[in-house]
Amino acid sequence: MTRERTPKRAVHGVLLLDKPLGLSSNDALQKAKRLYRAEKAGHTGTLDPLATGLLPLCFGAATKFSQVSLDADKRYGATLKLGIKTTTGDAEGEVVQRRDVNVSLTDLQAACAKFIGEIDQIPPMHSALKRDGKAYYEYARAGIELERTARRVTIHGITIAGGLHDEWQIDVRCSKGTYIRTLAEDIGEALGCGAHLSALRRTGCGPLTLDGALTLDQLADWPVVRLNDEDAGRFLAGVRRRLPLADSPHVRVYGPHSRAFLGSAHIAGGELISNRLLSPVEVQGLLDDKTQAKRTTP
Repeated sequence: MTRERTPKRAVHGVLLLDKPLGLSSNDALQKAKRLYRAEKAGHTGTLDPLATGLLPLCFGAATKFSQVSLDADKRYGATLKLGIKTTTGDAEGEVVQRRDVNVSLTDLQAACAKFIGEIDQIPPMHSALKRDGKAYYEYARAGIELERTARRVTIHGITIAGGLHDEWQIDVRCSKGTYIRTLAEDIGEALGCGAHLSALRRTGCGPLTLDGALTLDQLADWPVVRLNDEDAGRFLAGVRRRLPLADSPHVRVYGPHSRAFLGSAHIAGGELISNRLLSPVEVQGLLDDKTQAKRTTP
């Protein structure tokens, strides 16, 4: 008895993913990789499960340039909960200390100003950094505290976005490697009341922003449009094609074989209009290699 295996495709390019709450960066990557049936993919910098926001995913040849995004400056929207310290520095940890809060906007602005520029940060124990092949958070969960070397990072700017009393939102522009939860704790200490990071959203990575970023639900829910050889060729050439289809803001377009993903598009006024296309060389290889769609394994 044989079982058909879903063939993978040589997808190339960068997907701007809006990572959901509660999912690790790797889990988000694997879900997107499965949706596109991509042969090769990688993310460009870890976001904690409790963080949401911009996670650029590189597919195929684009993985060769992922370091550019890894090295880029980042931007975050962070929520500080004053008066409460936790074991992890964020909302996931257990409360270890409570203090009274009497903080004004002026107080917070003055505290944040102390961290502008180059600063030294000690990486938190609950982080993905590794020692002897083991992540710091694994040691932390086992109750082991390791000595860590401070790392130099740069805070380009901190803007108070809103808040009141014991909960404030800040906008942070920083260099790679900056731990926002550590920054939140340090700001809390500068205020004399302690703090932890209660929410975090990455809004920028170098020149990339959340504009046009997609969620996993959006990727999975987009309708599928399948084209014959002639229409596929026109679509790849950027030619609008009038088809008997209902209007839709987002669709996934495939060629005459299920593995031949051509790109994304939208339908307006009955016309299929391309948004992003795969490279012609890659797609032509997929369209020509019809036998690949029938490949099975014992």
